[in-house]
Amino acid sequence: MRSALAFAVVGGLLALGCAAPIPASAQATRSLGGGGPEIPAVDPATLQGLPSARDYRPPDGIAFKVTDFISDNVRLTAQWVYAAANAGRKLPTVIMAPGWGATAASLRDDALDLARAGYLVMLFDYRGWGDSDGRVALTQPKPAGAAFTAQVRELRGDIDPFEQGEDWFNAVSYAATAPMVDADRIGVLGSDLAGGHVIEVAAHDERVKVLVSEVTRADARPYKPYEDPVRVIAEANAAAARLAAGQPPDPAAQARAAGGRAGAPVGAKLVRWAPVEDASLVDAPALFVLAQKEELFSNTNNGQLACERVMGPRKLVMLPSIGHFGIYGPERQRTIAAAIDWFDKYLKPGDPPPGASLKLAERGPCNPPPRPPKGDEDPKGSGQGHRTQDASGRWN
Repeated sequence: MRSALAFAVVGGLLALGCAAPIPASAQATRSLGGGGPEIPAVDPATLQGLPSARDYRPPDGIAFKVTDFISDNVRLTAQWVYAAANAGRKLPTVIMAPGWGATAASLRDDALDLARAGYLVMLFDYRGWGDSDGRVALTQPKPAGAAFTAQVRELRGDIDPFEQGEDWFNAVSYAATAPMVDADRIGVLGSDLAGGHVIEVAAHDERVKVLVSEVTRADARPYKPYEDPVRVIAEANAAAARLAAGQPPDPAAQARAAGGRAGAPVGAKLVRWAPVEDASLVDAPALFVLAQKEELFSNTNNGQLACERVMGPRKLVMLPSIGHFGIYGPERQRTIAAAIDWFDKYLKPGDPPPGASLKLAERGPCNPPPRPPKGDEDPKGSGQGHRTQDASGRWN
Protein backbone atom coordinates (compact mmCIF):
# COMPACT_ATOMS: atom_id res chain seq x y z
CA MET A 1 0.00 0.00 0.00
CA ARG A 2 1.27 3.42 -0.89
CA SER A 3 1.58 6.32 1.52
CA ALA A 4 1.39 10.05 0.94
CA LEU A 5 5.07 10.84 1.36
CA ALA A 6 6.82 14.12 0.72
CA PHE A 7 9.52 14.22 -1.95
CA ALA A 8 12.56 16.30 -2.79
CA VAL A 9 12.46 17.83 -6.25
CA VAL A 10 15.49 18.99 -8.20
CA GLY A 11 15.13 21.20 -11.25
CA GLY A 12 11.36 21.25 -10.94
CA LEU A 13 11.02 17.88 -12.71
CA LEU A 14 8.36 16.56 -10.34
CA ALA A 15 6.62 19.89 -10.17
CA LEU A 16 4.92 19.45 -13.54
CA GLY A 17 1.24 20.24 -13.04
CA CYS A 18 1.74 21.34 -9.44
CA ALA A 19 -0.93 23.21 -7.57
CA ALA A 20 -0.33 26.37 -5.57
CA PRO A 21 1.97 26.12 -2.53
CA ILE A 22 0.21 24.49 0.41
CA PRO A 23 0.62 26.01 3.85
CA ALA A 24 2.18 23.76 6.48
CA SER A 25 -1.06 23.87 8.47
CA ALA A 26 -2.85 22.12 5.63
CA GLN A 27 -0.46 19.26 5.28
CA ALA A 28 0.24 16.77 7.92
CA THR A 29 -0.16 15.34 11.35
CA ARG A 30 2.83 12.99 11.57
CA SER A 31 6.54 13.75 11.23
CA LEU A 32 9.05 11.57 9.43
CA GLY A 33 11.50 12.46 12.18
CA GLY A 34 14.70 14.47 12.25
CA GLY A 35 12.91 17.68 11.38
CA GLY A 36 11.85 16.23 8.03
CA PRO A 37 8.57 16.84 6.22
CA GLU A 38 5.31 15.68 7.72
CA ILE A 39 2.80 13.33 6.12
CA PRO A 40 -0.83 12.54 6.87
CA ALA A 41 -1.28 9.97 9.63
CA VAL A 42 -3.82 8.11 7.47
CA ASP A 43 -3.83 7.94 3.70
CA PRO A 44 -7.48 8.40 2.70
CA ALA A 45 -6.87 6.62 -0.60
CA THR A 46 -5.89 3.24 0.82
CA LEU A 47 -6.50 -0.14 -0.74
CA GLN A 48 -9.11 -0.79 1.96
CA GLY A 49 -7.49 -3.95 3.25
CA LEU A 50 -7.01 -5.58 -0.17
CA PRO A 51 -3.66 -6.67 -1.64
CA SER A 52 -1.83 -4.07 -3.68
CA ALA A 53 -1.44 -4.68 -7.40
CA ARG A 54 2.06 -6.07 -7.01
CA ASP A 55 1.10 -8.30 -4.07
CA TYR A 56 -2.06 -9.76 -5.60
CA ARG A 57 -2.06 -13.42 -6.64
CA PRO A 58 -4.88 -14.51 -8.97
CA PRO A 59 -6.74 -17.82 -8.73
CA ASP A 60 -5.79 -20.81 -10.87
CA GLY A 61 -6.45 -20.38 -14.56
CA ILE A 62 -6.21 -16.60 -14.45
CA ALA A 63 -3.25 -14.56 -15.68
CA PHE A 64 -2.48 -11.23 -14.03
CA LYS A 65 0.06 -8.52 -14.72
CA VAL A 66 0.73 -4.96 -13.60
CA THR A 67 1.87 -2.08 -15.81
CA ASP A 68 2.08 1.68 -15.49
CA PHE A 69 0.92 4.46 -17.79
CA ILE A 70 0.96 8.24 -17.71
CA SER A 71 -2.01 10.58 -17.35
CA ASP A 72 -1.24 14.32 -17.31
CA ASN A 73 2.35 13.60 -16.16
CA VAL A 74 1.16 11.34 -13.32
CA ARG A 75 2.00 7.63 -13.16
CA LEU A 76 -1.11 5.46 -12.94
CA THR A 77 -1.21 1.72 -12.29
CA ALA A 78 -3.07 -0.70 -14.55
CA GLN A 79 -3.98 -4.26 -13.55
CA TRP A 80 -4.56 -6.71 -16.40
CA VAL A 81 -6.70 -9.81 -15.89
CA TYR A 82 -7.40 -12.55 -18.44
CA ALA A 83 -7.82 -16.29 -18.75
CA ALA A 84 -4.41 -17.96 -18.85
CA ALA A 85 -5.56 -20.03 -21.84
CA ASN A 86 -5.91 -16.80 -23.83
CA ALA A 87 -2.34 -15.62 -23.28
CA GLY A 88 -0.89 -13.98 -26.38
CA ARG A 89 -4.23 -13.64 -28.18
CA LYS A 90 -5.88 -10.37 -29.16
CA LEU A 91 -9.03 -10.13 -27.09
CA PRO A 92 -12.06 -7.89 -26.77
CA THR A 93 -11.15 -5.64 -23.85
CA VAL A 94 -13.09 -4.09 -20.99
CA ILE A 95 -11.61 -1.11 -19.13
CA MET A 96 -12.81 -0.55 -15.56
CA ALA A 97 -12.19 1.99 -12.79
CA PRO A 98 -13.97 2.49 -9.46
CA GLY A 99 -16.57 4.97 -8.30
CA TRP A 100 -16.40 7.39 -5.38
CA GLY A 101 -13.84 6.50 -2.71
CA ALA A 102 -12.86 3.02 -3.93
CA THR A 103 -9.83 1.52 -5.64
CA ALA A 104 -9.26 -0.80 -8.58
CA ALA A 105 -8.58 -3.64 -6.14
CA SER A 106 -12.28 -3.64 -5.22
CA LEU A 107 -13.19 -4.55 -8.81
CA ARG A 108 -11.15 -7.76 -9.07
CA ASP A 109 -14.10 -10.13 -8.58
CA ASP A 110 -15.90 -8.55 -11.53
CA ALA A 111 -12.66 -8.64 -13.54
CA LEU A 112 -12.28 -12.37 -12.84
CA ASP A 113 -15.82 -13.05 -14.09
CA LEU A 114 -15.15 -11.05 -17.26
CA ALA A 115 -11.82 -12.83 -17.81
CA ARG A 116 -13.49 -16.24 -17.52
CA ALA A 117 -16.03 -15.04 -20.10
CA GLY A 118 -13.21 -14.44 -22.60
CA TYR A 119 -12.30 -10.79 -22.06
CA LEU A 120 -9.07 -9.00 -21.37
CA VAL A 121 -9.75 -6.65 -18.47
CA MET A 122 -7.77 -3.53 -17.60
CA LEU A 123 -8.41 -2.10 -14.13
CA PHE A 124 -6.84 1.21 -13.20
CA ASP A 125 -6.62 3.54 -10.22
CA TYR A 126 -7.19 7.26 -10.59
CA ARG A 127 -4.38 9.64 -9.74
CA GLY A 128 -4.00 9.88 -5.96
CA TRP A 129 -5.81 6.59 -5.31
CA GLY A 130 -4.83 2.98 -4.72
CA ASP A 131 -1.59 1.96 -6.43
CA SER A 132 -1.34 5.09 -8.60
CA ASP A 133 0.73 8.17 -7.85
CA GLY A 134 -0.88 11.50 -7.06
CA ARG A 135 -0.10 14.97 -8.31
CA VAL A 136 2.42 16.88 -6.22
CA ALA A 137 2.28 20.40 -4.85
CA LEU A 138 5.03 22.64 -3.51
CA THR A 139 4.88 23.06 0.25
CA GLN A 140 6.63 26.45 0.11
CA PRO A 141 6.82 29.24 -2.48
CA LYS A 142 9.03 28.41 -5.44
CA PRO A 143 12.54 29.85 -5.08
CA ALA A 144 13.98 32.08 -7.75
CA GLY A 145 15.69 30.51 -10.74
CA ALA A 146 14.84 27.91 -13.36
CA ALA A 147 16.48 25.08 -11.41
CA PHE A 148 15.59 24.56 -7.77
CA THR A 149 15.30 22.02 -5.00
CA ALA A 150 12.01 21.86 -3.13
CA GLN A 151 9.84 19.73 -0.90
CA VAL A 152 6.48 18.73 -2.31
CA ARG A 153 3.42 16.99 -0.96
CA GLU A 154 1.65 14.24 -2.87
CA LEU A 155 -2.08 14.91 -3.23
CA ARG A 156 -4.17 11.85 -2.44
CA GLY A 157 -7.77 11.03 -1.71
CA ASP A 158 -9.30 13.86 -3.76
CA ILE A 159 -12.56 13.48 -5.68
CA ASP A 160 -11.90 15.51 -8.81
CA PRO A 161 -14.28 14.26 -11.51
CA PHE A 162 -12.62 16.27 -14.27
CA GLU A 163 -9.17 14.83 -13.53
CA GLN A 164 -10.69 11.37 -13.26
CA GLY A 165 -12.31 11.88 -16.65
CA GLU A 166 -8.90 12.65 -18.16
CA ASP A 167 -7.56 9.50 -16.54
CA TRP A 168 -10.28 7.53 -18.37
CA PHE A 169 -9.35 9.04 -21.74
CA ASN A 170 -5.67 8.32 -21.15
CA ALA A 171 -6.49 4.78 -20.03
CA VAL A 172 -8.25 4.16 -23.35
CA SER A 173 -5.28 5.60 -25.26
CA TYR A 174 -2.90 3.37 -23.34
CA ALA A 175 -5.03 0.23 -23.66
CA ALA A 176 -5.37 0.69 -27.43
CA THR A 177 -1.59 0.17 -27.79
CA ALA A 178 -1.35 -3.05 -25.73
CA PRO A 179 -0.45 -6.18 -27.72
CA MET A 180 -3.37 -8.30 -26.47
CA VAL A 181 -6.01 -5.58 -26.88
CA ASP A 182 -8.27 -5.79 -29.91
CA ALA A 183 -8.36 -2.03 -30.43
CA ASP A 184 -11.56 -2.34 -32.48
CA ARG A 185 -13.36 -3.99 -29.58
CA ILE A 186 -12.90 -1.85 -26.46
CA GLY A 187 -15.69 -1.59 -23.90
CA VAL A 188 -15.92 0.39 -20.66
CA LEU A 189 -17.64 -0.44 -17.37
CA GLY A 190 -18.11 1.82 -14.36
CA SER A 191 -20.42 2.31 -11.39
CA ASP A 192 -21.50 5.39 -9.42
CA LEU A 193 -19.27 8.29 -10.54
CA ALA A 194 -17.49 5.92 -12.92
CA GLY A 195 -20.93 5.20 -14.36
CA GLY A 196 -20.92 8.85 -15.42
CA HIS A 197 -17.32 8.72 -16.62
CA VAL A 198 -18.09 5.89 -19.06
CA ILE A 199 -20.84 8.04 -20.60
CA GLU A 200 -18.39 10.90 -21.04
CA VAL A 201 -15.62 8.77 -22.55
CA ALA A 202 -18.03 6.98 -24.91
CA ALA A 203 -19.45 10.33 -26.00
CA HIS A 204 -16.06 11.75 -26.96
CA ASP A 205 -13.87 8.77 -27.91
CA GLU A 206 -14.95 6.69 -30.88
CA ARG A 207 -12.59 3.90 -29.82
CA VAL A 208 -15.12 2.98 -27.12
CA LYS A 209 -17.54 0.58 -28.78
CA VAL A 210 -19.74 -0.52 -25.85
CA LEU A 211 -20.49 0.87 -22.39
CA VAL A 212 -22.02 -0.48 -19.19
CA SER A 213 -23.02 2.03 -16.51
CA GLU A 214 -24.09 0.75 -13.07
CA VAL A 215 -25.96 2.73 -10.38
CA THR A 216 -25.23 5.64 -12.67
CA ARG A 217 -24.28 9.00 -11.23
CA ALA A 218 -24.10 11.27 -14.24
CA ASP A 219 -25.14 14.61 -12.74
CA ALA A 220 -23.53 15.84 -9.53
CA ARG A 221 -25.23 19.21 -9.62
CA PRO A 222 -27.25 19.50 -6.39
CA TYR A 223 -31.02 19.29 -6.43
CA LYS A 224 -33.86 18.74 -3.99
CA PRO A 225 -34.91 16.67 -2.13
CA TYR A 226 -31.47 15.06 -1.93
CA GLU A 227 -29.56 18.26 -1.26
CA ASP A 228 -30.20 21.93 -0.66
CA PRO A 229 -28.75 23.49 -3.82
CA VAL A 230 -28.25 26.93 -2.31
CA ARG A 231 -26.25 25.61 0.64
CA VAL A 232 -24.26 23.05 -1.35
CA ILE A 233 -23.24 25.51 -4.06
CA ALA A 234 -22.34 28.19 -1.51
CA GLU A 235 -20.11 25.74 0.37
CA ALA A 236 -18.51 24.54 -2.87
CA ASN A 237 -17.76 28.09 -3.99
CA ALA A 238 -16.30 28.91 -0.58
CA ALA A 239 -14.08 25.82 -0.81
CA ALA A 240 -12.93 26.84 -4.30
CA ALA A 241 -12.12 30.33 -3.02
CA ARG A 242 -10.00 28.89 -0.20
CA LEU A 243 -8.09 26.70 -2.62
CA ALA A 244 -7.51 29.63 -4.98
CA ALA A 245 -6.10 31.62 -2.07
CA GLY A 246 -3.83 28.76 -1.00
CA GLN A 247 -5.73 28.17 2.23
CA PRO A 248 -6.34 24.74 3.78
CA PRO A 249 -9.63 22.96 3.03
CA ASP A 250 -12.46 23.01 5.57
CA PRO A 251 -12.68 19.41 6.90
CA ALA A 252 -16.26 19.84 8.11
CA ALA A 253 -17.47 21.04 4.70
CA GLN A 254 -15.55 18.26 2.94
CA ALA A 255 -17.11 15.65 5.22
CA ARG A 256 -20.61 16.97 4.49
CA ALA A 257 -19.95 16.96 0.75
CA ALA A 258 -18.61 13.41 0.91
CA GLY A 259 -21.66 12.11 2.77
CA GLY A 260 -19.59 9.89 5.04
CA ARG A 261 -17.61 8.28 2.21
CA ALA A 262 -13.86 8.29 1.68
CA GLY A 263 -12.55 11.04 -0.55
CA ALA A 264 -12.82 14.82 -0.45
CA PRO A 265 -14.48 16.81 -3.27
CA VAL A 266 -12.18 19.45 -4.73
CA GLY A 267 -13.51 23.00 -4.57
CA ALA A 268 -16.59 23.53 -6.72
CA LYS A 269 -15.73 20.92 -9.34
CA LEU A 270 -18.28 18.34 -8.28
CA VAL A 271 -21.24 20.73 -8.51
CA ARG A 272 -20.29 21.51 -12.14
CA TRP A 273 -19.94 17.91 -13.28
CA ALA A 274 -22.78 16.57 -15.42
CA PRO A 275 -21.84 14.02 -18.13
CA VAL A 276 -25.55 13.32 -18.55
CA GLU A 277 -25.49 16.40 -20.79
CA ASP A 278 -23.20 14.50 -23.19
CA ALA A 279 -25.32 11.35 -23.32
CA SER A 280 -26.91 12.41 -26.62
CA LEU A 281 -23.44 12.09 -28.21
CA VAL A 282 -23.26 8.38 -27.35
CA ASP A 283 -24.08 6.01 -30.20
CA ALA A 284 -22.26 2.99 -28.76
CA PRO A 285 -24.54 0.29 -27.32
CA ALA A 286 -25.26 1.32 -23.72
CA LEU A 287 -26.46 -0.80 -20.79
CA PHE A 288 -27.66 0.84 -17.56
CA VAL A 289 -28.07 -1.24 -14.39
CA LEU A 290 -29.83 0.73 -11.65
CA ALA A 291 -31.03 0.12 -8.10
CA GLN A 292 -34.76 0.65 -7.69
CA LYS A 293 -34.28 1.93 -4.13
CA GLU A 294 -31.38 4.22 -5.00
CA GLU A 295 -30.85 6.43 -1.95
CA LEU A 296 -27.91 8.66 -2.88
CA PHE A 297 -29.36 10.47 -5.89
CA SER A 298 -32.27 10.37 -8.32
CA ASN A 299 -32.35 7.64 -10.98
CA THR A 300 -34.61 9.95 -12.96
CA ASN A 301 -31.96 12.68 -13.24
CA ASN A 302 -29.07 10.28 -13.78
CA GLY A 303 -29.20 6.78 -15.26
CA GLN A 304 -32.71 6.96 -16.65
CA LEU A 305 -32.17 10.36 -18.26
CA ALA A 306 -28.87 9.18 -19.76
CA CYS A 307 -30.65 6.07 -21.05
CA GLU A 308 -33.29 8.25 -22.73
CA ARG A 309 -30.65 10.43 -24.37
CA VAL A 310 -28.20 7.90 -25.81
CA MET A 311 -28.62 7.46 -29.55
CA GLY A 312 -27.55 3.86 -30.10
CA PRO A 313 -28.81 0.51 -28.86
CA ARG A 314 -29.76 0.73 -25.21
CA LYS A 315 -31.11 -1.36 -22.37
CA LEU A 316 -32.00 -0.55 -18.77
CA VAL A 317 -32.10 -3.16 -16.00
CA MET A 318 -33.78 -1.98 -12.81
CA LEU A 319 -32.80 -4.21 -9.90
CA PRO A 320 -35.73 -4.36 -7.46
CA SER A 321 -35.60 -4.11 -3.69
CA ILE A 322 -32.00 -2.90 -3.37
CA GLY A 323 -30.32 0.41 -2.69
CA HIS A 324 -27.16 1.87 -4.18
CA PHE A 325 -24.71 -0.53 -2.53
CA GLY A 326 -26.68 -3.67 -3.34
CA ILE A 327 -24.87 -4.13 -6.65
CA TYR A 328 -21.61 -4.62 -4.75
CA GLY A 329 -23.13 -7.21 -2.42
CA PRO A 330 -26.25 -9.33 -2.87
CA GLU A 331 -26.79 -8.35 -6.51
CA ARG A 332 -23.14 -8.38 -7.68
CA GLN A 333 -23.49 -11.65 -9.59
CA ARG A 334 -26.66 -10.54 -11.32
CA THR A 335 -25.11 -7.18 -12.20
CA ILE A 336 -21.92 -8.58 -13.73
CA ALA A 337 -23.94 -11.26 -15.56
CA ALA A 338 -26.00 -8.51 -17.23
CA ALA A 339 -22.78 -6.72 -18.19
CA ILE A 340 -21.25 -9.87 -19.67
CA ASP A 341 -24.41 -10.57 -21.69
CA TRP A 342 -24.26 -7.02 -23.09
CA PHE A 343 -20.57 -7.22 -23.95
CA ASP A 344 -21.10 -10.67 -25.52
CA LYS A 345 -23.79 -9.23 -27.75
CA TYR A 346 -21.97 -6.15 -28.98
CA LEU A 347 -18.23 -6.58 -28.36
CA LYS A 348 -17.24 -10.12 -29.23
CA PRO A 349 -16.21 -11.21 -32.73
CA GLY A 350 -19.08 -12.46 -34.81
CA ASP A 351 -21.38 -9.65 -33.70
CA PRO A 352 -22.14 -6.59 -35.85
CA PRO A 353 -18.71 -5.08 -36.62
CA PRO A 354 -17.81 -2.06 -34.50
CA GLY A 355 -18.59 1.17 -36.31
CA ALA A 356 -21.23 -0.37 -38.56
CA SER A 357 -24.73 0.99 -38.41
CA LEU A 358 -26.77 -0.99 -35.93
CA LYS A 359 -29.92 0.88 -37.02
CA LEU A 360 -31.02 1.26 -33.43
CA ALA A 361 -31.51 -2.51 -33.31
CA GLU A 362 -32.30 -2.48 -29.60
CA ARG A 363 -34.01 0.49 -27.98
CA GLY A 364 -35.27 -0.83 -24.71
CA PRO A 365 -37.47 1.29 -22.44
CA CYS A 366 -35.90 3.49 -19.80
CA ASN A 367 -38.19 2.35 -17.01
CA PRO A 368 -40.36 4.88 -15.20
CA PRO A 369 -38.97 5.80 -11.78
CA PRO A 370 -40.49 4.45 -8.58
CA ARG A 371 -42.64 6.89 -6.65
CA PRO A 372 -40.56 9.24 -4.48
CA PRO A 373 -40.59 8.75 -0.72
CA LYS A 374 -43.56 10.36 0.99
CA GLY A 375 -42.95 14.02 1.72
CA ASP A 376 -40.31 14.43 -0.99
CA GLU A 377 -42.79 15.59 -3.63
CA ASP A 378 -42.82 19.21 -2.42
CA PRO A 379 -40.35 21.18 -4.63
CA LYS A 380 -40.34 23.95 -2.01
CA GLY A 381 -39.12 21.65 0.72
CA SER A 382 -35.96 22.22 2.70
CA GLY A 383 -33.99 19.61 0.82
CA GLN A 384 -33.33 17.85 4.12
CA GLY A 385 -36.12 15.29 3.91
CA HIS A 386 -34.01 12.65 2.17
CA ARG A 387 -30.75 11.99 3.95
CA THR A 388 -28.14 9.70 2.46
CA GLN A 389 -26.99 6.72 4.43
CA ASP A 390 -23.57 6.65 6.02
CA ALA A 391 -21.46 4.89 3.41
CA SER A 392 -18.18 4.83 5.30
CA GLY A 393 -16.23 1.63 4.80
CA ARG A 394 -18.30 0.47 1.83
CA TRP A 395 -17.46 0.17 -1.85
CA ASN A 396 -18.97 2.73 -4.16
